[in-house]
Amino acid sequence: MSKALIIIDIQNDYFENGAMELVGSLPASENTKLVLSKFRKENLPIVHIQHLSVAPGSVFFLPETKGQEIHDNVKPLEGEKVITKYYPNSFRDTDLFEYLKSQNITELVVSGMMTHMCVDATVRAAKDFEFECTVIGDACASRNLEINGKTVKAEDAHNAFLSALSFFYADVINTNEFLNR
Repeated sequence: MSKALIIIDIQNDYFENGAMELVGSLPASENTKLVLSKFRKENLPIVHIQHLSVAPGSVFFLPETKGQEIHDNVKPLEGEKVITKYYPNSFRDTDLFEYLKSQNITELVVSGMMTHMCVDATVRAAKDFEFECTVIGDACASRNLEINGKTVKAEDAHNAFLSALSFFYADVINTNEFLNR
């Protein structure tokens, strides 16, 4: 089984002083950096996903801003694949599926942001495309959400989405578990 690392939207706007700061973005990026180092050392495929927001009224990931840049902790090296997307699902209107198939990838290791949005949408689509998925839970981050006037804390949203993914769509593990496999 050939595997690839998919790093979703670890971009500056999700960090302190960014336009859409997440809870736990820095530790998630540091854990992703550890996983990324292992992939680089083992010379395995790496795909960086970068979200750009071009819809009217967008407030973050605006093209040609510092906020849309991939964070320094996981900055792509020359030769690493970077895919730009405009929707939460990293497969929608991108060449991600074709690229993975061309590299004979059957297993995806996923980290990134936001757990409740782009990570969730991408992992569900990947499973539908018959990829085996592992999500590094502590290498993902979320934010407080609101519904019907009630706030759902970021940690609760994060854990709820990871638990839902682990029910069918992915093996959800932490960074240390992955590094010690």
